[in-house]
Amino acid sequence: MTGYERIPGLIGEIEDRGETTVVVEKERLSEAALYLQGELGFNFLSDIAATDYLGWGGETAGSWGSADGRDLNVPYTLGLALVPEPKPKRFSVSYHLLALRADPVRLRLQTWLDEGEPVASVVSVWPVADWLEREVYDLMGIVFEGHPNLVRVLMPDDWEGHPLRKDYPIGGEPVRFSGEE
Repeated sequence: MTGYERIPGLIGEIEDRGETTVVVEKERLSEAALYLQGELGFNFLSDIAATDYLGWGGETAGSWGSADGRDLNVPYTLGLALVPEPKPKRFSVSYHLLALRADPVRLRLQTWLDEGEPVASVVSVWPVADWLEREVYDLMGIVFEGHPNLVRVLMPDDWEGHPLRKDYPIGGEPVRFSGEE
């Protein structure tokens, strides 16, 4: 018994590649964070990572290999078409936690949200979330309700959009060389 089954708002627990992810309802994220920190000892938040799954679920090229490996010098893909499993919503927000004790334990706390949906701030549980939530807001546009100072930290204040979103327009300013008029 891991104790994870008592996490408030628990949707599921995923074991993959030696890592554990617990998925919780967005509305109960604060309760889940308090439980993990207070009851299970996850006292260190190392990172918050958001992922944009816009367009997920369509056919993509997979990877192909054999017992001899794969020749990466061959042009194009050697892959089979794959259709990834659909995701619950457009964005995932993952909190990478560590229980610092004699036998340290890592855990990923994850929740899902759609465009325009806010998620609760966890600054009151892990103060380091102050900077991490601002970074996610700045680059992905995810709003953290209850954050004490949700402002841009990397992009200029007048920057339009959020550059890590999949629908952010790729482009740039033309390069100007010295001597050009």
